[in-house]
Amino acid sequence: MKRIHSFEEWQQEIEHNPKLLLFVETDHCSVCHGLLPQVEVLKEDFDIPFYIVNAVGVPEMAGQLSLFSAPVVLLYANEQEYARFARFVPMEELKYRMEELTDGGEQA
Repeated sequence: MKRIHSFEEWQQEIEHNPKLLLFVETDHCSVCHGLLPQVEVLKEDFDIPFYIVNAVGVPEMAGQLSLFSAPVVLLYANEQEYARFARFVPMEELKYRMEELTDGGEQA
């Protein structure tokens, strides 16, 4: 996963990638640490760029994206938020939404 260091960097990534996934973590978050490996393994099955950001390190991201908890997994298609999963992420639902993006459910 590529780490995001600023909101401006994130905006550039959205503009240059028709589809992508953002994993939002925060400091001292045991749920984040437990979920991250489960999300990372999905990179093997999906041709979607994966990004990670620490909301404490980049507080503007939390404000701009209305992030009120962590972890959050965001899927983007065509510069728009396509799906959002917060706190306890149902992995089967996340996979289903990613399949929609890669199988033509959302054109990019």
